[in-house]
Amino acid sequence: MPAVEEDKAIAAAARGDPDAQPLTPEQLKSMVPMPALRGRPKSENKKLLVSVRYGPEVVAYFKSTGEGWQSRRVAHRPRDPRPRT
Repeated sequence: MPAVEEDKAIAAAARGDPDAQPLTPEQLKSMVPMPALRGRPKSENKKLLVSVRYGPEVVAYFKSTGEGWQSRRVAHRPRDPRPRT
């Protein structure tokens, strides 16, 4: 935090700069907080976290295919036999 004298000097310099005028109390009162926009956008098709256990031979096979084996495992999952409506 700046000292009182330093703060006064900063405020005086800001008042002297036409492009950097301090906000008025009315402007400060009218301000509304913005919603937090961090991270990825929310997906319409949210995925659920599930735990699945595979036999060691299945995991060993997919690991032997190299980097990205988890994604390939997902691609080989059994399809839902129910018809889509």
